[in-house]
Amino acid sequence: MDVSLFDFELPEERIALRPASPRDGARLMVVHRDGRIEHRHVRDLPDYVRAGDAMVINDTRVIPARLRGARLRATSSANIEVLLHRRLAMNRFAVLARPASKLRQGDALAFGNLSANVVARGAGGEAEIEFGLSGSALDAAITRLGEVPLPPYIAGKRKADAQDRDDYQTIFAKNPGSVAAPTAGLHFTQELFASLATKNVIREVVTLQIGLGTFLPVTADDTVQHRMHAEHAVLDGGVASRLNTVRETGGRLLAVGTTSLRTLESATGENGVLQEFNGDTEIFIVPGHRFRAADLLLTNFHLPRSTLFMLVCAFSGIEVMKKAYAEAIRLEYRFYSYGDACLLLG
Repeated sequence: MDVSLFDFELPEERIALRPASPRDGARLMVVHRDGRIEHRHVRDLPDYVRAGDAMVINDTRVIPARLRGARLRATSSANIEVLLHRRLAMNRFAVLARPASKLRQGDALAFGNLSANVVARGAGGEAEIEFGLSGSALDAAITRLGEVPLPPYIAGKRKADAQDRDDYQTIFAKNPGSVAAPTAGLHFTQELFASLATKNVIREVVTLQIGLGTFLPVTADDTVQHRMHAEHAVLDGGVASRLNTVRETGGRLLAVGTTSLRTLESATGENGVLQEFNGDTEIFIVPGHRFRAADLLLTNFHLPRSTLFMLVCAFSGIEVMKKAYAEAIRLEYRFYSYGDACLLLG
């Protein structure tokens, strides 16, 4: 498909630089199957679910994946910044380096007292680096030295600070490894969970470690030319069995965020049955995709020409979503990671 179909103009002032407080006080646009739109708040989510429905959350935990340091050679040094986007071994990461032109295979790196070496160079600023520490010792050093990897549209306007360490993390974050938050999950509070439990909505957990596949821009002119980076996803066999039972008994699956949805779709066979999944997924969802698992989707407002906007257009239709986004801009909804939410009743 022509990528320009997914373009729209977004005023810069609509980009949220801080989240709503309380989290579930964010605005919620509800988009019905027929395109009808309601304007509510995230705390009103229980009004749109039924007893026996299941919501699926992504319990990934964002790591402070941005490291700033120096490239060291015998006769020179240069400032360098890396984004750790995928763990390859206990002491090795795939990274995005900036400026990439200053790196070559064999270079020594220093991030404070944390040393590393470049073991491979790839295209587009990608590289593999091996650290002098490993396992939990490396994790502790990254936690101490790293910065919250705020998206460029926020980081370009302000630096990450101590508040972001809490704000850019869901309250249910558990499994570390992501370089971006599952942003729909940022809206949840214990009070909202309690309200959903009162409605007898089941809560189930998957894990997708968010990397480049989720947030890299689409530079191709046609969607068939875009390559998604692999991201690791896990759906436990017990969770799959319980979700199948929900659907068999008339319940619906609410995917909290596009990463939960992509995990569900990766784990569902052509027969619509969810199965245990533990592996990499490169699923790229565009209009024409036949959804086999998710019935409802809670998500934020996404970038133009992004894989995430393509996904929501696949879920609810291009014209419906363009109308919804135009309405959101007109009514001054807040966009992107720290912004408001959208509930798609597919």
